[in-house]
Amino acid sequence: MIARRPVTTAVKQLLEDLTGYPVGVRTVPMDPTSGTPVPPPYTLLYPLDHTNDDNTLADRHSAAMSEYQATFVSGKRPGASGSTGRDEEAQWLADRGRKVIERPADGSPGYEHPLTIPGVGCYRREAREAGGTQDPEDGIITSVIRYRFFLEETGA
Repeated sequence: MIARRPVTTAVKQLLEDLTGYPVGVRTVPMDPTSGTPVPPPYTLLYPLDHTNDDNTLADRHSAAMSEYQATFVSGKRPGASGSTGRDEEAQWLADRGRKVIERPADGSPGYEHPLTIPGVGCYRREAREAGGTQDPEDGIITSVIRYRFFLEETGA
């Protein structure tokens, strides 16, 4: 059976690598040096469905499908009076996050950016835009992408 925690860890790391900004799982990412929430921009990662089933009569639970929602956040800058989130920043982050499904330019199989999960391979990835939000009261603007990862044990 494919455990959820290593998948979440790998998705979080991939999004951090692609955006260059911190990712928090279900919460605002924290600054490790100060223990306080980091200011935007950042990404919020929400684990959604995780199904261990390969839909065969002799299911060995060696395959899984994991879904996630990534909310790319632009917002006020600390100490910057009158600052607000910017749509172009939220869209830029989402563009970087969309690279999760990017294929190699040379046409070779697989994905351009590895999703590294010990003992598990990802043979298919999907991403769909799920909208975004704007909160004029606190200046937060977001873009949202939902991902689906199709996984199988590799035995490695």
